[in-house]
Amino acid sequence: MKVRSLFDEKRVISFEVFPPKPTTPITRIYETLDALEDLRPDFISVTYGAGGSTPGASTAEICETIQKKHGIHSIAHLPCINETKESVLAKLTEFRARGIDNILALRGDRNPDLEPKTDFKYAADLVEFICEYGDFDICGACYPEGHPESESLAEDVRHLKDKVDAGVSHLISQLFFRNRDFYRFLEMAQAAGIQVPIEAGIMPITNKKSIERMVSLCGASIPPRLAKLMARYSDDPQSLKAACLEYSIEQIIDLLEHGVSGIHIYTMNNDDVARYITEAVRDCVKI
Repeated sequence: MKVRSLFDEKRVISFEVFPPKPTTPITRIYETLDALEDLRPDFISVTYGAGGSTPGASTAEICETIQKKHGIHSIAHLPCINETKESVLAKLTEFRARGIDNILALRGDRNPDLEPKTDFKYAADLVEFICEYGDFDICGACYPEGHPESESLAEDVRHLKDKVDAGVSHLISQLFFRNRDFYRFLEMAQAAGIQVPIEAGIMPITNKKSIERMVSLCGASIPPRLAKLMARYSDDPQSLKAACLEYSIEQIIDLLEHGVSGIHIYTMNNDDVARYITEAVRDCVKI
């Protein structure tokens, strides 16, 4: 089933997981999926290696398991910065063979140890290529505060329109911590003629160092209130986690009350975090 159709029926709640590192047993991710199953997300996306690292070959396998074992729709991430047309075609062929209909088309993060390939300069180029190959549902990424490499948010929104025009049917936002930034972005996207559903990406903070790394990669800003929480509990990891989970819950409730198309939770493979947030939000807002 194509994920895009879900947005016609309801407000979507989805999760992101990632394949374990080579030093971690592959069974770890399957334990996480077992724990997430009864939360019944509308779909689960599976990343393809963070920070431009060499991706694991298990993304397609994990997506297939999500669908066949757990009965949940999946989206396979596909970054193109280090791919050729031939290698992308091989991955699309595998996706099709495994019954994967949904792809998150990305440019991907630069890896300082790898020279980027030249077949796909932008994610829009990848989207066009996928559309030529087969009948996939293509999701795209967006940046509520602008892509770190864009000169301005307005320029980034113009590039986003190009990606949507190329064939993207819905969007998932990068993480953000200030809802007004997301609402401003939605207004600019609508003004630019972008009419596809846009999910709000929320990353619960569970570790100060990991969130600082993610912020440095995606260019998100940390608002004063959140910065104070992080400073206050810098020496108390459990209290920091508890306070920041409540911050995420407040974010999500406000977003849902403002009628967003959906919420995409970056679980970081922490099923307990996904459970705590999902159950808290469902208690407060009908979704």
